[in-house]
Amino acid sequence: MPAFDRLFDDADLAAFYDLENGWGSDLDTCRSLAADAGSVLDLGCGTGELALSLAGGRRVVGVDPATAMLDIARGKPGAAAARFVEGDARTIRLGETFDLIVMTGHAFQVFLTQADQRAVLATIAAHLSPTGRFVFDSRNPAVREWEEWVPQASGRELVHDRLGPVKAWNDMAHDPATGIVTYETHYLVAADGRHLQATSQILFTSKDRIEALLAESGLEVRRWAGDWQGGDWHPGAPEIIPIGGLAASGR
Repeated sequence: MPAFDRLFDDADLAAFYDLENGWGSDLDTCRSLAADAGSVLDLGCGTGELALSLAGGRRVVGVDPATAMLDIARGKPGAAAARFVEGDARTIRLGETFDLIVMTGHAFQVFLTQADQRAVLATIAAHLSPTGRFVFDSRNPAVREWEEWVPQASGRELVHDRLGPVKAWNDMAHDPATGIVTYETHYLVAADGRHLQATSQILFTSKDRIEALLAESGLEVRRWAGDWQGGDWHPGAPEIIPIGGLAASGR
């Protein structure tokens, strides 16, 4: 995965992940896709919430580069039902294949170059069973969601189970030449005045470019979704969600 990011690698900041990122229709969709799958690979599994929800009666492996996130995953109830592996989604090779490969939470966007995007798609192709399916999400750049990631629009108040009341906000800078958004995440802890912060980068990629990269990687899309509620993709859709498998020539 890309370089060290305090948002995921720092234990104090990683502890906010589940509080800030609840699951909903994305989890429901992945559960539906996994209904007939005997094995699931979760790339960029983070704190393991999705992997653990899909475990039980099937082989589930979660891969993430951030030790702090995996520590949280391994400490959750029922964590023994899945296997968590610290690794880079661009280069990891587990020597096994899976009926379903998921990469949610916009993890695809942390890969900031086409070389890195090709590498992670090659990892998907290398681990997909001949009849297996994959799904991942990437925000649609046409919607310009990053414009909401500024202090005046992103301010929020949280209650952390260990730190108590916390004020949170974001800020960002968008580079139109590269499509990279650099965003800051801030947490101000009321109890002791600590200011926790991290700077992260993600890449916004067009559907056409994602489609071309998938074809280059030996993967074919059977459906393009535009959201996790089941809607088809259209130019104004908030998400770009390819669902597919190995191309016919790669089976």
